[in-house]
This record gives sequence, C-alpha cells and structure tokens, in this order.
Amino acid sequence: MTEEKPVVYVVDDDPSVRKALERSLSSAGHEAKTFASAAEFLDFTCPDTPGCLILDIKMPGLNGLELQDRLAEKNFTFPIIFMTGHGTVPASVKAFKAGAMDFLQKPFKDRELLNAVSTGIEKHRRQRKEHKKMEILRARLDTLTPREREVFELVVSGMLNKQVAFDLEITERTIKAHRARVMEKMGAQSLQELVRFAERLGIRSSTA
Repeated sequence: MTEEKPVVYVVDDDPSVRKALERSLSSAGHEAKTFASAAEFLDFTCPDTPGCLILDIKMPGLNGLELQDRLAEKNFTFPIIFMTGHGTVPASVKAFKAGAMDFLQKPFKDRELLNAVSTGIEKHRRQRKEHKKMEILRARLDTLTPREREVFELVVSGMLNKQVAFDLEITERTIKAHRARVMEKMGAQSLQELVRFAERLGIRSSTA
C-alpha cells in the first residue's frame, strides 16, 4: 500500500508570496495548494491526507488568527505554521496558545520554512495514526457484550478472577471464559496490554 502524498496549504493575500512559496514547496517535492484569503480556504474541503497549513497572520477580511479560531471550531487537525512581516509578541503568544506549531518572521529562508513544513507533516502523520488506532480500539470495544464489558472494566481495575466472580455473582470458570473473549476481541496479548488499551479508552485502572 502506497503512502498518501501530503499536501501543504498556503493562505496569503499577496500573490507574489503565494507564487514564491508554491515554487519553494514544489522544488522540495511537496504538493502545494494556495489560497488568496481566509474565506477562500474556509470554502475548501481538505482531502483526508497528511499535511500542514502555512498561514499569513495579517490579511484583509479574516486575519490569520481569526481563521485559526474558525478552523478550531471545525476540528481542523492540520498543524499551522504562521508567517508574518508584522509579527508581535502578543500575536505569536496567542497563536501558540491556540495550537500553532510554528511562527516565522518574514523574510525567512527557504530552509526555515521547509524544516517547519517537514516537522508539521510528520506531526500530522503521527496524529492520524493515533486517531486510526483509537478508532480501531473503540470499534473493538463496541463488539463486547454488556457482561464482557463489565468483566473488562473489573479486570483492568486490578481485581482477580475470583474477586470479579464474587462481585458479579457468577462462577470463576465463567469469568475466565469471559476474560478470554475480552482479550481476543480487544486484540490484547497480555493483561498489561489490555490495561494500556483501557487507559487509552479512558477506562480507569489501578494497575500499570
């Protein structure tokens, strides 16, 4: 299976800047899509591929920080690299607090930008992999019967089979059977792995 090609999105109202960035990104092997305004980018639907967003902070209409806020409301997950020739400490602090990955002051060298882009793409790849892993875990959890879910939660809380059996008022043999099915359905090779799955799913446990 071939890896999805990442896309770098550029939002800047200056056509010369857009052209220069597109040329730099293309020469480094990146696919680039450019937009002249925040509104234009908001109307665009990003494909489900890795990538990052290069965003000018000072633009007519919606500025970069306002676009960042709008994207956060839409659960936009692409790392954002801000660039500006009008950078201020308050602006950069606000951008970072809102989740920006980097903040580049114009004029910057191509290498600075390309390094930031590579870091952003790799970060987004990791986020996507983690998201897919969580989707798989949640799907596995949904296959458990109500009784198996009870056993799962009690086992990862640190209780022994006989304690779970006493708590649920069924035999220890039955608990062992339920536990085996839980391990199989969750794809866990050990109790420690099952506990890690539970922690990632937000199911509290007292064991490590």
